[in-house]
Amino acid sequence: MRKDGRQNDQIRPVKIRRNYIKNAQASVLIETGDTKVICTATCEERVPPWLKGYDRGWITAEYFMLPASASSRISRDQAKSSGRTHEIQRMIGRSLRAVTNLDSLGERTIIIDCDCIQADGGTRTASVTGGFVALVDLMAQLKRKGIVRVWPIRDFVAGISVGILNGRGYLDLNYEEDSSATCDLNVVMTGGGKFVEIQGTGEEATFSRAELDGLLALAEEGVKELITAQKEAFGEMLVKNFISSQ
Repeated sequence: MRKDGRQNDQIRPVKIRRNYIKNAQASVLIETGDTKVICTATCEERVPPWLKGYDRGWITAEYFMLPASASSRISRDQAKSSGRTHEIQRMIGRSLRAVTNLDSLGERTIIIDCDCIQADGGTRTASVTGGFVALVDLMAQLKRKGIVRVWPIRDFVAGISVGILNGRGYLDLNYEEDSSATCDLNVVMTGGGKFVEIQGTGEEATFSRAELDGLLALAEEGVKELITAQKEAFGEMLVKNFISSQ
């Protein structure tokens, strides 16, 4: 039993609130336990220079931790320039592009902004999970307006963390668990069960193939639960836009 009462294979309570920011084209507040991230999606009528003339769109992401999101203040300059920030931004962008038909966007760029307002582990995976919901909401708007004619979202995608503590696999690590883990992974998967990203590190320790397989099995079950939460958040909108377009 963990300090928050969960079993080793249980995820934290997940809350997804859509339309959270009034002025955003699409926005989501995602809460996974005490981790809270605001994800917004914006469409711009441009593409990176290297995509001009190809009639193909792009999805990119920006990630930021607010100064008071962690136990000690994070300076804004540090948060913007750190290698960790850039790594997470690329991860979010790759994950969302993996389930999107970029050819159907035309020469447009979708920007997913993920702002962590409270951090307790799993901020990057929460950004992927919440960012996907914001992306789908934006695509639904663009399709209703006729800006996008073909539904571009091909599958769901979500991410979760797993790790080894005291020789046992744990799902959805909070900050304390993540800091103590001898091995931790961030895993992003599609609704179809395919892997998009696996980021794994042994922290002053090694791990076996059997342990890796066990962690991936835990992550797969966790992602399934997150995708269920995404579907529940979409509700009727899912039927009208996602399912009907398949």
